[in-house]
Amino acid sequence: MIIDTTEVQDINSFSRLESLKEVYGIIWVLVPIFTLVLGITIGVLVIVWLEREISAGIQQRIGPEYAGPLGFLQALADGTKLLFKENLIPSRGDIRLFSIGPSISVISILVSYSVIPFGYNFVLADLNIGVFLWIAISSIAPIGLLMSGYGSNNKYSFLGGLRAAAQSISYEIPLTLCVLSISLLSNSLSTVDIVDAQSKYGFWGWNLWRQPIGFIVFLISSLAECERLPFDLPEAEEELVAGYQTEYSGIKFGLFYVASYLNLWVSSLFVTVLYLGGWNISIPYIFVSELFEINKTCVVFGTTIGIFITLAKTYLFLFVSITTRWTLPRLRMDQLLNLGWKFLLPISLGNLLLTTSFRLFSL
Repeated sequence: MIIDTTEVQDINSFSRLESLKEVYGIIWVLVPIFTLVLGITIGVLVIVWLEREISAGIQQRIGPEYAGPLGFLQALADGTKLLFKENLIPSRGDIRLFSIGPSISVISILVSYSVIPFGYNFVLADLNIGVFLWIAISSIAPIGLLMSGYGSNNKYSFLGGLRAAAQSISYEIPLTLCVLSISLLSNSLSTVDIVDAQSKYGFWGWNLWRQPIGFIVFLISSLAECERLPFDLPEAEEELVAGYQTEYSGIKFGLFYVASYLNLWVSSLFVTVLYLGGWNISIPYIFVSELFEINKTCVVFGTTIGIFITLAKTYLFLFVSITTRWTLPRLRMDQLLNLGWKFLLPISLGNLLLTTSFRLFSL
């Protein structure tokens, strides 16, 4: 059997073309992931800078101003310093749990960003169970804190990990019930569908007006999930000497703060998506399409406007969270658990029953 050289060249060129297509396919899969991670990193740096500036303004201080313009690079400088510091490991601690704990806390929160729609058709994974996937993944983070406290072989660290687990369980249930009420109103668990359901009537179509009780419960529960003041009992410096992160140093110590700010940002984004209309402008869709033709003429411009609106609403909620931290005193542990189990849980359950009754009577 004789094979022509031109046929061999055609086969080789075809195989090279197929391999290039596979490489391009892998690259196009990884590009959205790296873009999201880069945006999250920049967003966390902005949050750290905002918290320092807002807290300085509340306390009538100057705040960071030397590292970069307006002190914007101070957070990056702090992260670089922690990156090059020595990592200390307790001699009698569990090295595996001690090392894995911070990573679990960060990775579990990073995965939650995959279901958040930042704009129209601008979401990494539009899943039918998007909101419950966030709740399921976010409940893994306290396991990392508990592992960190136990692996440190320190009674104060272990007590801080136990407090983190107890606090997460106490406020995870009211949070889930509020999300379930929103899902009943929107007839979907997809984050994109929930935003679309609020876009019919503009500003008055937000779930904030249809679920005011759920919004307040979600707001309090999200602050408790992020372990922000007045709910920072797992890190109470006066009682636990910084809690589960007492024995940590270097970049592992910094990962706990990264996880805290990542959790705060993802909670703020879900407040925007579930209650504040997401990427939609506060004008009814009819008028927006007539004035700007955003979704019909220029998809890129419409996506950019949607991302800007989503981030504006998110940072508005972040301002409320940061102001709350520097305004209210810390609760006691019994007060924290009583608030979750005796008040927020019955209120969120009653809100779910009212929402279910309303949906049944409207059918």
